[in-house]
Amino acid sequence: MSPPALPPAVVEEEAPSTAEAPPIRVTGLVSRFGENVIHDGLDLTAERGEVLGVVGGSGAGKSVLLNTIIGLKVPDGGSVKLFGQDMADASRRRWNVIERRWGVLFQQGALFSNLTVRENVAAPLHEHTRLPKREIDHLADLKIALVGLPARAGNLKPAELSGGMRKRAGLARALAMDPELLFLDEPTAGLDPISAAAFDTLIKDLSDSLDLTVFMITHDLDTLYEITDRIAVIADKKVVATGSVQELEKNDHPWIQEYFMGPRGRAAASQTTPRTD
Repeated sequence: MSPPALPPAVVEEEAPSTAEAPPIRVTGLVSRFGENVIHDGLDLTAERGEVLGVVGGSGAGKSVLLNTIIGLKVPDGGSVKLFGQDMADASRRRWNVIERRWGVLFQQGALFSNLTVRENVAAPLHEHTRLPKREIDHLADLKIALVGLPARAGNLKPAELSGGMRKRAGLARALAMDPELLFLDEPTAGLDPISAAAFDTLIKDLSDSLDLTVFMITHDLDTLYEITDRIAVIADKKVVATGSVQELEKNDHPWIQEYFMGPRGRAAASQTTPRTD
């Protein structure tokens, strides 16, 4: 069951009406660090309601792409549009409006170590709404339950949680504002196989029940086979291919062949069932 949506009256300003635009459209992206060119003409679109996996070798620029999309890095060329809005032309006010439509789970959770889980989850609600504290705490508890954490976890600090519980706490905070778009950076990294599989199931269930668009950077082949609708492959400083697992298995790009048809890829393919819905 979906959690109750935030009442529009408590949010500072409604997001612009761009119902037909894809949540993410990156066109001709150029990213540099000094003389080092990371992306050169990268194009990528995430469609509404899909789970999009983003893969690439070490140094391919996956995290740079994520950071650019969410505004932590300024593009050196090209454009980033979110929900139809060219972010280079967005005012600070408009940025704030768009920003409330996404949530981010960073690889290490990025929780505030001096706050409890409930306080971490409540932080975006305090920042972006005018709800009274009691209602904010109630909504935070709902998000904590939504991601499968026990109620007692709300009173714990991040250091008192296991790795899997920290991931779920970070996910609860990412979902605090009922986003339409969810960014996940290596969500199963550091988890044991059982915890990773449980987290995959959680992401799939949430994406289906909340109609989320999910942009997910991952190296986890089991995750790619189990829950993605499409996969975008970054190589040669751009996206060289997009498609389902089955489509990419037939792609003749050397890195794609090595990644999906190597020993680990074949093992993942034999043990999992690709998502077809």
